[in-house]
Amino acid sequence: MSTHDDTALRERTPGLVPDARPDRLPPGDKTLIGLLLVAGFTVILNETVMGVALPVLMKDLGVTAATGQWLTTGFMLTMAVVIPATGYIMGRFRLRPIFITAMSLFTLGTAIAAAAPGFGVLLVGRVVQASGTAVMLPLLMTTALTLVPPSIRGRIMGTISIVISVAPAIGPTISGLVLSQLTWRWIFIVMLPVAVVALSLGAWKVRDVTTPHRTRLDVLSLALSAVGFGALIFGLSSIGESAGGHVLIAPWIPISVGVLALVLFAWRQIGLQESADGPLMDLRVFARRSYTVSALVLVIGFMAMFGALIVLPIFLQQVLELGTLETGLLLLPGGLTMGALSPVVGRLYDRVGPRPLVTPGVLALSAGLWLLSTLHPGTPSAAVVGVHVLLSIGLAFMITPLFTSALGSLPRDLYGHGSAIVNTMQQLAGAAGTALFITVLSTTTAARHAAGADLLSATADGVQSAFLWGGVVSLVAVGASLLVRRPPASAEGDAPVAMH
Repeated sequence: MSTHDDTALRERTPGLVPDARPDRLPPGDKTLIGLLLVAGFTVILNETVMGVALPVLMKDLGVTAATGQWLTTGFMLTMAVVIPATGYIMGRFRLRPIFITAMSLFTLGTAIAAAAPGFGVLLVGRVVQASGTAVMLPLLMTTALTLVPPSIRGRIMGTISIVISVAPAIGPTISGLVLSQLTWRWIFIVMLPVAVVALSLGAWKVRDVTTPHRTRLDVLSLALSAVGFGALIFGLSSIGESAGGHVLIAPWIPISVGVLALVLFAWRQIGLQESADGPLMDLRVFARRSYTVSALVLVIGFMAMFGALIVLPIFLQQVLELGTLETGLLLLPGGLTMGALSPVVGRLYDRVGPRPLVTPGVLALSAGLWLLSTLHPGTPSAAVVGVHVLLSIGLAFMITPLFTSALGSLPRDLYGHGSAIVNTMQQLAGAAGTALFITVLSTTTAARHAAGADLLSATADGVQSAFLWGGVVSLVAVGASLLVRRPPASAEGDAPVAMH
């Protein structure tokens, strides 16, 4: 496509502004993306702060691990329910009011959690936090895709990956530092002024770069997605709770309802593709093989990442009997490794494409999970750190290339839908990974303890089983990574693809 054609396309496409140079962002665009990155880092950080705090909360609030993990699973589930509507939100409203609303919700949720008298109100605060976070991530991605030229997209997406992956990775460390001196409530109290500053700065500096248009929200699609994702994750999490014999409904019932609702949701979206308002989520993105394969590998990567972030603190505290501060510090090298590698991997993507980075990354991820399945009460804490760093290296080499390959393979008019779908899948994967790991951990621990093993040994066996299942699932990603390709240059600005 010529420069003239690209400029013409931008002029007639809402929300797009011309590039001053193909390899450089104008200062105003840098400032806007920078502000969104800061706000995004602040909100995503909270996705995993409950991991290290879970054992403390279990004792303080009198809940089981299977119940307590809803503070993380519920956060990600809320995001998976809200994110499908972000395509509509970003098309219907301007960037600045969307940002202010999202950060206001996050700030309100943080205040509710800080003042929560018990588990129920704390969970409500986490849900309100997540409803703001859900809008922020696709807002950041879609704005970057709109403003950043393809020639430097890998570099910018590498920076965005710090928000997507590193913020959740260092959440447990920050949580551990706070809990070493203060109660769990202070995790939210110390975050509240940060959220207020991010909200104030964004309200002052964030500018509108999109042109909204009137469109109708398909309420039935939104309801089906909420029921589908909600019931599916509820069912998966209930399997863990059933280990203790305290479930109100058999897990297979909500799982079946969730699957049926998602099938109806997909059927509804395909039927709305030719309507004037279009679908809530345009599933034609899956007609792009690069998008589909990259999204599949991302799903498995995030299942492993969030599962590990909730199971490792339990192992370190309940099996190795370490404190919250030690636990947080032991998980810090992995987060720092991801932060250091993400921009480097982004630059490498611009040079060599995705597959030379993704396949070694998936192999490192798989190796890390298999090694974690050998953890036992005598495992040195240094060995846990080393394997966690290996896992983090694998994720760093996966996330930036996969996000860039997936979204870069789409035409411009599918950017919003592609971003919403991949972010929904990311959150669903994180929630499913958390539920899977906790389910295996809970059921195995209960079975070993009932068979006569002491609680410490039974918990260690549960941790081994959880990571063993993670290793098995990772083998699917190893095979799929060989199919990842760099998006063709013709993907930029071409026409929407058909799906029948």
